[in-house]
Amino acid sequence: MAELSELELQNLRHLIGGYDTTHCKMKEYADCTSDTKLKQFFDKGARSAMDNKQQLMKFLQ
Repeated sequence: MAELSELELQNLRHLIGGYDTTHCKMKEYADCTSDTKLKQFFDKGARSAMDNKQQLMKFLQ
């Protein structure tokens, strides 16, 4: 794998942090609602954010 520049590492850090924040917020929203459809919506969003974060983390290995 090619070396990443400092700018690319900073961009990855920013994106990974954003997906982590989104995951945490969506999970919290899902936990706080009693509406089934809203819970499913937020759970799906949380899973998607975590999947995206994990995909980006692979660039750091």
